[in-house]
Amino acid sequence: MNFLAHLWLAERTGTSLAGAILGDVVRGADLSAYPPELALGIRLHRRIDARTDRHPQIRALRSGFAAGARRYAGIVIDLACDHALAADWSSHSAEPLAVFCQRAAVAVARQARWFEYAGGCAPDAERFAALLRSYAEPSGIDQAFARIARRLRAPAPLLAAASDWPRHARALQAGLPTLLAELVADVADLTSSDERSADTLCYRR
Repeated sequence: MNFLAHLWLAERTGTSLAGAILGDVVRGADLSAYPPELALGIRLHRRIDARTDRHPQIRALRSGFAAGARRYAGIVIDLACDHALAADWSSHSAEPLAVFCQRAAVAVARQARWFEYAGGCAPDAERFAALLRSYAEPSGIDQAFARIARRLRAPAPLLAAASDWPRHARALQAGLPTLLAELVADVADLTSSDERSADTLCYRR
């Protein structure tokens, strides 16, 4: 699951949109410094990642990568998943993709200080919305892989592993509704626990 899928899942579980993205930034188990709704979103992000990695559909996709490329399978599948979701967005949401991306990006940017507190960069709403929208286009996914590769000491292996990402996206698309439904159901106990008190049910917009 990449940014767009995590935001979609946060929306469906009524948890913090910003927390869903902070889960990629925050390190460590101690979340006591964060507001409860953000801490819950971070925990939800981590739980979704763990459950997704163990899902039979994802394991089957990983097994299709060559041995040398398998270390990059997670990155490739995450972005392929966002493309599959964005490309068939109307099947997953009544809200237009562009509207959701803008609304989610604004919600994330409003919590910029917590991204900086975690050691990340303060998100810019317009740039983040544009990034989310770009996942609907193959060129947007290609650019995402190029950006990630530039941050690596040896970019070639990632780019080689990602060269077949459209095939993985197609494989994901058919089973995506079931996968997403299972993830929503799987985290229901976390979102309905005592941690989710009356003042943490929704992200404050």
